[in-house]
Amino acid sequence: MTRAQPIGYFVHHQGRGHAERAASIANELAAKRPVTLFCAREDIFPALAPGVEVIAIPSLFEPTGREPAALQSFAMPDTTHCAPLGWDTIREAMATITAWFARANPALFVTDVSAELGQLARLCSVPHIAVMQHGARNDPGHMAAYDSAVGLLAPYAQALEQADRPYHLRKKTHYASGVGIDCRAAPSRMAARAELGIAEDAEIVLVVAGGGGEGTPSAPITLGARAEPNVRWITIGTVRSEWHETPPGNLEHRGWVDNPQTWIAAADRVVSSCGNTTAHMVLAAGRPWIVVPEWRYFDEQLCKAEVLDREGLAAVSRQWPSHAEGWAGLRRAAGLIECERQRAIIDHDAATKAAHWLDELAVRLWQSDGEKPAVEIVAEIIA
Repeated sequence: MTRAQPIGYFVHHQGRGHAERAASIANELAAKRPVTLFCAREDIFPALAPGVEVIAIPSLFEPTGREPAALQSFAMPDTTHCAPLGWDTIREAMATITAWFARANPALFVTDVSAELGQLARLCSVPHIAVMQHGARNDPGHMAAYDSAVGLLAPYAQALEQADRPYHLRKKTHYASGVGIDCRAAPSRMAARAELGIAEDAEIVLVVAGGGGEGTPSAPITLGARAEPNVRWITIGTVRSEWHETPPGNLEHRGWVDNPQTWIAAADRVVSSCGNTTAHMVLAAGRPWIVVPEWRYFDEQLCKAEVLDREGLAAVSRQWPSHAEGWAGLRRAAGLIECERQRAIIDHDAATKAAHWLDELAVRLWQSDGEKPAVEIVAEIIA
């Protein structure tokens, strides 16, 4: 085996966090071996290093309207999450990937995220790495992908692992806390405020509104802002207004911004959901943090919020506060957070270490002497 064998990487196209994670690892890997990224969108990646190519494939999740209606009523097998019948786009995507398998003889194939593609790689005799997320993922589909993988890549710290994660999965997991986020580029609080034109003595609560679903509801935010009339409440991202709310004068909606890390660095307190990207940005900055998890498949954010609460890294509410005292309780809890513990969770070299792990794993798995079983090799590299 030589390092001429490439590593393939499937990227879910609905989240820029997936693309940034993949790009950061691929750019580090490119110095060692070629990398091919597969994604339904080519425009979501940041700058890629020479040696990293992107192959566009059709979406595995979005129908075109050409699908035969009669085939859409068949239930999914327990071992799959998204395997509808009659989709020519899925057939085309799978054909592109399997043709690349045959042509490139890849050392590894990383799936971020798709249980089906992990199983496809195994059926095609290609060693695969599954990116593992928080959530209730002990179902047959996830377990088939995880059990058939030669390794697992977790984009969070080992300290934030779920209590119910089986040991046989943990022992083949590489933890990469903060991967995909350039946390070292975040400015200091003073520098961030100077850049944003915010007075040094102003007290700022920043609400980071995600893009999932219908947007963050504005009504509960108005209650929090109204309860602190001398504090500036600022939202960034998508906020959904409702007819019955009465916005106070200290609440500002900025919409989407290109520099969320700067806004987080400037804040005295942060309110947000807990997607990977947002969570890593807040933890890297070290801020009193109130988390309200959003709905996600397999309770991903709810499980992540429970872990953050367990570790004392965030004050968590399962739903948006409906009255001022609800906000006051969360404010008091957030004030007890040790911000240095938050910062210590982030590994600033996560991408470099993940790339090294993947490359070393590939080398050892494809060694020709056959001295050790692959299971022992994986355990050795993880340790």
